[in-house]
Amino acid sequence: MTKVLFVCMGNICRSPSAQGVFRKMVAEAGGGLQANVLIDSAGTHAFHVGEPPDARAQQAAQRRGYEIADLRARQVTQEDFREFDLILAMDWENLALLQQQCPKAFKHKLHLLMRFAGEHDAATVPDPYYGGPEGFNTVLDYVEDACQGLVEVVRKRAMMYAAA
Repeated sequence: MTKVLFVCMGNICRSPSAQGVFRKMVAEAGGGLQANVLIDSAGTHAFHVGEPPDARAQQAAQRRGYEIADLRARQVTQEDFREFDLILAMDWENLALLQQQCPKAFKHKLHLLMRFAGEHDAATVPDPYYGGPEGFNTVLDYVEDACQGLVEVVRKRAMMYAAA
C-alpha cells in the first residue's frame, strides 16, 4: 500500500483540495488502485484543527465534481513521518517546516506536490486564503495537474509491489 499525505499551512484550502482531487482520480483509475492507496491531508499549523475545508474551497471543488466537505483539518504529527510514503507540501514554507520536524531517516519522503505536474511550470501551489474565488480555481488547476502525475507514480509503485 502507498500512503500519501498532502500538507499545507492550516489544512483547510490546498491540502484538502489535493486530497479530494487525488481521492477521485485514484478511484477512477480502476485496476484495484483504490485498495492500494491511502490518502490524507494535514496542516503544519493547528489554526483550524477539527474544522471542515474553507467554504470557498468546497464550492470550487464541488463545481469540478470533487467532494471535500467530509474532511476535517488536523495537524501533522511525528507519526505521519513514519507512516506515510509520500508527504507532499504545497509550498516552500511548509516544506521547510516539515523538514525541520521530520526525523532524518524519513526526509526522503518530503517533496513539493508540484514536482509531479506535467503542464504547469510553477514550483508551488499558491495559497488562496486571502484572495478571491479565482485563487481556489488556480489551486485546483495546479492540483489536478500534479495529481495526474502522482496517479501514474502510485500506479507504477502498486504494479511493482504486485509483481514482487
